[in-house]
Amino acid sequence: MQSLYKIKKNNIYYLLLTLSIYFLDRITKFKIINNYNGETYNVNDYINFDLVWNTGIGFGLLSVNSSLIYNLITILIGAIILALIYFALNLNKLDKFSFSLIIGGAIGNFYDRLVYNAVPDFIDLHFENYHWFTFNIADIFITFGIVLYLGNGLFLKKNEN
Repeated sequence: MQSLYKIKKNNIYYLLLTLSIYFLDRITKFKIINNYNGETYNVNDYINFDLVWNTGIGFGLLSVNSSLIYNLITILIGAIILALIYFALNLNKLDKFSFSLIIGGAIGNFYDRLVYNAVPDFIDLHFENYHWFTFNIADIFITFGIVLYLGNGLFLKKNEN
């Protein structure tokens, strides 16, 4: 019983981080969806806000018009999120932190897939006429979490050996 308590106590901070990321993502998407008038908003010379509905996965990959494929991908994403949560429970602190970032962002995008049948992306980075993929806050946390996890695995753990 004490080990279950320890697991719960140690993971509460990561749960709060995951929920914070989810709610930050929800707030930003709520603002853009409810205030978008169909025009691009120029933040500065390198960033625009422009709402794009993404039916695919990261960076618009696997965007299809087939509801069957969309639903299968959504089920797969849900299963992956559950697996990440399961594996995150027994990781070290830095890896748990990385997984919390990934899971928080993934749940935000998963929610959109269920509610809107697409993920609202709105951050458009560009340099002159070259535009990067349009993304959202959840994508930022997912990407940062993956980079942190890989960096930890490649560099920090190598130094431990």
